[in-house]
Amino acid sequence: MSSYAAVLRTPHACRAFAVGLLGRLSYGVVPLALVLAVKEGSGSYAVAGSVMALFGVSGVLLSPVRAGLVDRYGPRRALVPMAGGYAALLVVIAGVCLRGGASGVELCVLAGAAGTCTPPLGPTMRALWSELLPDRRMLETAYSLDGVCEELLFVGGPLLVGALVQYAHPATAIALGAALVLAGTVGMTGSPAVRGMGGGEQAERDGARGAWGAPWRPALVAAGVGVGLGGVDLLVIAFADGQGRPSVVPWLLAALSVGSTVGGLVNGAVRWGGSARGRLAPLAAGLAGALALAGFVPDPYLMAVALALAGLFVAPALTTAYLYADELATPGTRTRAGAWVNTAVNAGSSGSSAAVGLVLGQLPLALCFVLAGVPALGSALAVRASRGARAGVPRPESVTRVDPREPRSTAGR
Repeated sequence: MSSYAAVLRTPHACRAFAVGLLGRLSYGVVPLALVLAVKEGSGSYAVAGSVMALFGVSGVLLSPVRAGLVDRYGPRRALVPMAGGYAALLVVIAGVCLRGGASGVELCVLAGAAGTCTPPLGPTMRALWSELLPDRRMLETAYSLDGVCEELLFVGGPLLVGALVQYAHPATAIALGAALVLAGTVGMTGSPAVRGMGGGEQAERDGARGAWGAPWRPALVAAGVGVGLGGVDLLVIAFADGQGRPSVVPWLLAALSVGSTVGGLVNGAVRWGGSARGRLAPLAAGLAGALALAGFVPDPYLMAVALALAGLFVAPALTTAYLYADELATPGTRTRAGAWVNTAVNAGSSGSSAAVGLVLGQLPLALCFVLAGVPALGSALAVRASRGARAGVPRPESVTRVDPREPRSTAGR
């Protein structure tokens, strides 16, 4: 715990992190609220599915582009307009749903536009950690804390929506998501820690050298992890149905989340040796092995254990992928590099959900579990075998922290 306390004692870091999490809670609230509100407002599951698809695709695929704007212009100039547009569009969607009889085309256009404006608060916060914590060990602890908190937000967000819709129209939850992201973004960009972050000639030079700034190795492993995670929901539902106990599904998925939380906390507290790249492959392979094991367990109790074991690898693998991407990034592409990893996870998860839906029932369930882990194992082997990666400038084990209130130099990084 002393490691986490040391990270949070970094001047201005706790404030920026806390208000940033407030804004990121919106990303746990809005998806479920959007589905419920659109279904109620349009009366159509097909419209709700189309709206969510456009919202998700525009949000995920354009994330590196938006992150590049943060790198080039800085969080204060880039994030606030994005958050303002995102929040405004969410409020319009909420109003349309409240009105009832909403046009599917109208809702799809609004949802696609809202996804396009989604501010990359997570990648920006990870880039900010990198600015505040030149010490590599402290940075890894910060990334672990960030990942665990983000996971809790995605668990707590739907619970908050579920409680709210008991007393109000689901569109109210969309409006809440708009308020959260706007308040969190303004609070985060108003922190002294953000002053001087991003923008300037360095960012323009880095952007010119690599317009997309894609760190393919960590992104590849992140995509493999996303594939494994994306298929778990359907696989667990199929397992529970086969056992005749559909009520255990929430508990089994909770076991995965608990395992991930524990794994993330341990990962951030332990002083690991070696490079992030060296640890990334074993973590992804461990996830693949745990998913394969889950396919052969005979009852829900052992399935919960197997999923908790798989979860132990999830948060550490993603944290290490973000750390590796940060090592590969230049000072002017840090936010974008993290956004590519985030995009890879979400893209892998979405693609896996569709693929598992197609093969489930056509293949034995045990084989489906094994196949869900194959991309994670394959990406791990590919990264392990790859050579010639630009390692970036290694971080010192311990250096004097730069005061965020003073102008930052990019020398030595």
